[in-house]
Order: sequence, then C-alpha cells, then structure tokens
Amino acid sequence: MKLTTVTNVSVDGVIQGLGGSAEDRRGGFERGGWALPLFGGEAEDFLGRVYQRADAFLFGRRTYEIFAGSWGRMADPGGSPIGDALNKRPKYVASTTLTDPQWAGTTVLSGDLASAVGALKAEPAGELQVHGSGALVRRLLEDRLVDEITLFTYPVIVGQGTRLFPHAGPDAALDLVDSRAFAGGITMQVYRPAGRPQYAASTPIPGT
Repeated sequence: MKLTTVTNVSVDGVIQGLGGSAEDRRGGFERGGWALPLFGGEAEDFLGRVYQRADAFLFGRRTYEIFAGSWGRMADPGGSPIGDALNKRPKYVASTTLTDPQWAGTTVLSGDLASAVGALKAEPAGELQVHGSGALVRRLLEDRLVDEITLFTYPVIVGQGTRLFPHAGPDAALDLVDSRAFAGGITMQVYRPAGRPQYAASTPIPGT
C-alpha cells in the first residue's frame, strides 16, 4: 500500500488553522481561515478526486479530532466527495491517549507507530492517505515511510503559525512527478523522496 501525504500549505509554509478562525489557536495563532477564501472550483474538484482514490486514511490526533468534528458530523456526507470518502473508508489515528473514538470506522494506533504503519503498507495494494497531521508527517518522513508528498500551495503569506517543516530537521531530496496550477492561484506539486540531497562542494577562489 502506497503512503501519500496531502498537505495544504501557505507560501511561507504555514499549515495551522487553514479551515477557520477557531480551528486551531495554539500559540496565540490569530490568522485562521486563510485557505477557505481561496479554495473552490478546479482545486476543490481535484482534491475531491484525491480523497476518492484513497483506500484508507491515517491521521494525527489533532487533525483527526478536527475532521471528526466536521466531516464526521455531516448530515449527508454523500453530498461531498471528500465527506463521502472519509466516512466510508477505514480511518487510523496515531495516538497514545485516544481510547474511545466516536467516528465510525476508526482504529487507534497506540503502540509502535512505525511497525503499525509498516504493517498497513505491507497490504498488497491501495493508497493510505495522510491529510494535515504535520507532526505525524514529519515523523513518517524520518522513518522513511512516505512514498509520495502532495502539496497544495496557496498564494498567501500568513506570517505566523506552525510550519510544515521545522527550522532544523532531517534533509531529503525530492523528485517532482506531477504539478499543476488552478484558477485562483493554488498550485499542486507531487514529490517522491529520493534519498539525501547532493550538496555543492566549496569552490576555490581563482588565484588563491
């Protein structure tokens, strides 16, 4: 099973509070809801197809609770391709504290995460998608469990909030395998991890 991460990110790398002003106020974040005014049309249709191709979903605890409180409570999830996929497919949440998930079809992964995800990836076929869940994405990348990284980049500089990648962390080379631009300025890039980057050697100054 292929593991794909799907992340909505601002130009300056922010992933926090994209859906609404009250979605995630950690750290005094006051600029929530930056993605929704830009989201719609082609980008929304394309993202719906991304969700529909998933065979299962994997979340970190915080993203899971945000999704369960919105998509999991839709009166008619079949009216949205995203809601339809999320409510019909199996869901896994990485958490050592969640004991009684209320969203139907949820399994809690409370033990060794790398082993649990490795077991899911050992399934003969399909796609396991990780949406949002920045801390989980970073951990999966460190454990070399990610097969593809999909970024939806929004034409906005948020200026504060949690970034997808920290100021210091492991490095990775990426191969670009797909990209496109949508009306309104959102762009999409799909990358595959390709080992460590190559770094240029220092070039001696002529005459020294």
